[in-house]
Amino acid sequence: MALRLVQPVNYNHHTLTRMIRVHSYESMGTFDGPGLRLVVFLQGCNFRCLYCANPDTIDPKGESKETPAENILQMAMSQKPFFGKKGGVTFSGGEPTFQAKELIPLFKRLKEVGIHICVDTNGSIWNEDVKELLTLADLILLDVKQFNAERHKQLTERSNEQTLQTAAWLEGCNKPFWLRYVLVPGYSSAEEDIRALGEHFKEYKMLQRIEILPYHTLGVHKYEAMGKEYKLAGVKENTPEQLDAAKALFDEYFPVVYIN
Repeated sequence: MALRLVQPVNYNHHTLTRMIRVHSYESMGTFDGPGLRLVVFLQGCNFRCLYCANPDTIDPKGESKETPAENILQMAMSQKPFFGKKGGVTFSGGEPTFQAKELIPLFKRLKEVGIHICVDTNGSIWNEDVKELLTLADLILLDVKQFNAERHKQLTERSNEQTLQTAAWLEGCNKPFWLRYVLVPGYSSAEEDIRALGEHFKEYKMLQRIEILPYHTLGVHKYEAMGKEYKLAGVKENTPEQLDAAKALFDEYFPVVYIN
């Protein structure tokens, strides 16, 4: 059995000649999925979130490096002893589904060697490649920026329609997912919006966990370095009371809620 885990069964070595645009890596990450994880931050995003902490990942090319998928596989294999029973690799960004076609062969190889895969996605890109990619993943970290359609567009400059359809697809396909919600004061903190989200998702059986992500300004220096305006300059970070109030609302609808 051990040999089967390390030797590709259906795919030869040439399947990992694809090049993937990687922005950066984080080893032993503890915030992006269960256990200890190798987090691969990919380049390119279709959203324009006002609070984006990684504006340097938005451009499809940016300053990223084209990396052979084989390199990522080898890095994951070298860290596998530290993953334990829960850990693995998380693909974040940017928006990972931006490079779905390039990632599919890598995901297949990671599955063959028994490495747990998470995809942190805004769920807004949908095509056959994305469908296959999410099918191969073990866990989806679905970023729902706002449930209210109008305020979602104000916050991201994009629609949330496909994100909600992706959530429904995950539920229908019995694919486990976590829902991540950035609590931005004045933009995604209203009780009515959180309750609307709760009512929509409360019956979802594949939704295993809600993560409230506190709004922060750690990426502001990147905007300054890039010569860009940070549009939420006047918005202050959450107080403990604001976070506790939001958690209390989510607790009314979901059994597992964390402030990440």
